Amino acid sequence: MGRRRTQRHDLPPRMHQKRGRYYYVTTGIPRKWIPLGADLHDARRKWAELEGQETDPSDKTFRIVACRYEKEIFPSKSPRTQKDNTRQLRKLVAAFGHYPIDEIRPVDVAEYLQHRGRTGAIQANREKALLSHIYNHARAWGYTDAPNHCAGIRGHREKGRDRYVSNAEYQAVWEAADLPTRNAMDLALLTGQRPADVLKMTRADIYDGALHIRQNKTGKRLAVEITGELAQVIERITQQETRSSQLITDEKGESLSQWSLRYRFDAARKAAGVTFQFRDIRAKAGTDTGDLAHAQRLLGHKTRAMTEHYTRERKGERVRPLR
Repeated sequence: MGRRRTQRHDLPPRMHQKRGRYYYVTTGIPRKWIPLGADLHDARRKWAELEGQETDPSDKTFRIVACRYEKEIFPSKSPRTQKDNTRQLRKLVAAFGHYPIDEIRPVDVAEYLQHRGRTGAIQANREKALLSHIYNHARAWGYTDAPNHCAGIRGHREKGRDRYVSNAEYQAVWEAADLPTRNAMDLALLTGQRPADVLKMTRADIYDGALHIRQNKTGKRLAVEITGELAQVIERITQQETRSSQLITDEKGESLSQWSLRYRFDAARKAAGVTFQFRDIRAKAGTDTGDLAHAQRLLGHKTRAMTEHYTRERKGERVRPLR
């Protein structure tokens, strides 16, 4: 039988506090101290999971709702979105974690946007969007019946990226780049895919005369026909010796990471004296098709309007003169 508590009688069995943090202490020999964190509400939730008990239904703090959202909703999102949401959720929990969900007011959201916008206006908007989504789930789960406190709160104004990469700029960077970077640039341009989707392309994705792609961000499936310049690029890449199944590999034949590609591309860009980003190559691909229907299919956009906005802002709409 365990020793009787001499302090912190409010804590449940086997939960102890040490140096400002909470732990779950097992009863077996040797005993294990499992960290539960420094926040009491979060520690109680984790304790309940370890004990196989339900979380206290009266605990409706934002932190509890956020934890459930992370556990149940995160797995349905893409790896990149999960990574971004994890960072955003830390900011939200730091600001609202200890508040009951019903006590967060629209003015609190507005003040958060204003304060957070001083260091990152775009990220403030993304965090507000995540907060709104969490609140909608909180309503569905029965934590609150109140309207979404994000409704009607305007975020910071955003200006979409409109950088168009000319053929001369692309060629200048391409000539200054090493072979792995050239391969990545060519695949990005000819397939119109995002950097992460280019890096994950493998030799196994090549079959039935097409390069098969599933986009990380949207889950959209594409089969890009291997013809013309793309056929030449893929033949050049597949003739290289490699230890990896990835199409984009380094000089040792090992897969290239996102950070390695960025470092190599930045070096080539600096040497060429050009300022565009690797992600701008995707927009160039869509714009240079000259055909909105083709661009929409290649980029994997859901609507023609999205493609039209994405490409027209880059190069401008071509019109005839008055006379």
